[in-house]
Amino acid sequence: MVGMMDTVDAKMTMDFKAAGDVIILIGSSKDDINSSEYLHKIHGVEYSPAPYFDLDEEFILQKAISKLISDQLVQSAHDVSEGGLFITLIESCFNRNLGFEINTDSSLRKDAYLFGEAQSRVVVSVNDKQLAALKNVLALSIPFEKLGTVTAGGITIDQEDFGKISSWKLKYDNAISNLLAGHDGEQALSMI
Repeated sequence: MVGMMDTVDAKMTMDFKAAGDVIILIGSSKDDINSSEYLHKIHGVEYSPAPYFDLDEEFILQKAISKLISDQLVQSAHDVSEGGLFITLIESCFNRNLGFEINTDSSLRKDAYLFGEAQSRVVVSVNDKQLAALKNVLALSIPFEKLGTVTAGGITIDQEDFGKISSWKLKYDNAISNLLAGHDGEQALSMI
């Protein structure tokens, strides 16, 4: 996330820090899959309207995230963008080989909730000591929800097992080379 968050604390990183930390989604999820990687890669829809974005919401969110970081009320912070919430969570796990256990919002389509790229959302992790203070900062100005917890490496969504972070990291790290395998030069570039 480029913005105020970058200037607040150079030590803040996007990755989850410890199993047992609570995962919070700050901002509102939308029933929107427009221009998402999911819509393009899974459903083959190459052109669609831009994902939801409201400049005023983004400004308020950035101010709140900046305060949370400067007040040391979060362990990590990662914006929801390309790939949606699922990719944000997966990327947050890679550095320390941690996982997550979450429950999805049942009022939205599950694909929109997990893969929609609507803006003005940030995933943070907090320890037990930070949780009450974080809720106090956000309570009056920004919607937020508890998604679940950081795990020692397993990934579970709505009580369904999605394997270990090590398998997802291997796929993520090798996606481009696997895509290009067996193709040469111009053909390989056209695939990207």
